[in-house]
Parts: sequence; structure tokens; C-alpha cells
Amino acid sequence: MGGCAAPLLALGGSATTAASSVGSVAVSAAVANPSTAASAISTVTTGKSPLEHAASAATKQDCNFLNALGPKPICSDIPIPKIKDMSESYLGPADRVPTAK
Repeated sequence: MGGCAAPLLALGGSATTAASSVGSVAVSAAVANPSTAASAISTVTTGKSPLEHAASAATKQDCNFLNALGPKPICSDIPIPKIKDMSESYLGPADRVPTAK
């Protein structure tokens, strides 16, 4: 909002008051309804709403409710990459066969 101050000051006091009241309304709406603020933050940061996260966790799939507007299914399987086991067994002291003396 700081970058808006100079243009708003040029417009006059009424524009500054209007912009200030818009910011106050947004902040008071977030304080009055924290679940809406949390939902907005979740959607912006992860691309999913809390309800989509809950549906994804419940179905163990990737769910996106906007897929209902198109031909894609709402929930789809999460692709699991193939893992190649490159581990090797190493013998410890208990695994070695004692040699006869």
C-alpha cells in the first residue's frame, strides 16, 4: 500500500480516505472471519483450498474442484515415480564367519 501513497495524495483527501477504508475493510474482514483469511492464504500459497486439501487427504488422490468445469476428473491419482534400489548389503562383525586358527 506504501507504493500507492503518492498517487493517492495527488488525488486528494477523499481518494486517500476511500483507499484507507478499503484496506481497513479487508483487514477487519480477515480478523472477523479468520477461516476465510486462512482459506485465501492456503489457496495463494499452495494452489488448493483447505477443502481441496481435506478431499485429497481423504481420497489419497490429487483433488482440484476447478477440474469439474472441464473434462478432467475432480480427483486423480498421484503419479508415484519408479525407484531403483541401488543399495548393497554390507557385512558387519556378527555376519562374518569365524576362521579356524
